[in-house]
Amino acid sequence: MSVQPHNEPICRDESGSIELRIEPRPRDLGGFSVRRVLPSRERRMVGPFIFFDHMGPADFAPGEGIDVRPHPHINLATVTYLFEGEILHRDSLGHRQPIRPGAVNWMSAGRGIVHSERTAPELRQGGQRLHGIQSWVALPEDLEESEPGFFHHPADTLPEIHRPGVVMRLIVGEAFGERSPVEVASPTFYLDARLDGGARLTLPQHYPQRAFYVVEGAVAVGDETVAAGVMAVLSPGRDVTLRAQQHSRLMLLGGEPLGERHIWWNFVSSRKERIEQAKADWREGRFGQVAGETEFIPLPE
Repeated sequence: MSVQPHNEPICRDESGSIELRIEPRPRDLGGFSVRRVLPSRERRMVGPFIFFDHMGPADFAPGEGIDVRPHPHINLATVTYLFEGEILHRDSLGHRQPIRPGAVNWMSAGRGIVHSERTAPELRQGGQRLHGIQSWVALPEDLEESEPGFFHHPADTLPEIHRPGVVMRLIVGEAFGERSPVEVASPTFYLDARLDGGARLTLPQHYPQRAFYVVEGAVAVGDETVAAGVMAVLSPGRDVTLRAQQHSRLMLLGGEPLGERHIWWNFVSSRKERIEQAKADWREGRFGQVAGETEFIPLPE
């Protein structure tokens, strides 16, 4: 089935530079709360981005942590990016990789993969603070059934871009004359941008779909202010300059649209029947297994 409507508040911007604003919806992931921005009722995707969760910031006491049990994906790539803390990724291809702030875990599900995300035992003992963004990127139709793969890129391998009062890390794709080493399947850009108060930043114009999400602080677009916790989807073909009203951190994202996608639970596909097949495969144990994991999440009712 397609993404179902939600009742998050969405406002039109009269200036014309901002097409709409999206307020996140809180979601509980087994004791860990996230703010879900995409998909939304009126905007399911921005470029290839079909899912966008803001995790934390959350403080875990000693003995506590996150435990996202093994679960399947198809026809998409997951992008995990942290500001603080650490998550241990394990998957059915045999990868075991901690992700730390500034690094990128890019997992291409293709025809199917299973992974878990947990707090490692040694970190759980002392407690930690966790803060970051989890996003999904749809794959082009001709690559939806490609071989699954997992790729880790340390923070020091990602381009750092400087403008007056602005420092950006290019997570995925191409922007500002730089290119990320993360191999993507369609034209995409995704950046972590930190702006000093009063700093200005003009966004890339050549991508047909663009948005920014304010992680902390506040930015102005013309006479309009976008506060922390809000995603602003921008009108196409316009020069848009952001002005930080205080020290701010933003995620800049977008790219070429890929056409309609259906999403159900952790499955994304251009074909409804493929999602039905994935349900049956998970129910009947035809996905791979994550070494060292014994827990199983049943399909949602």
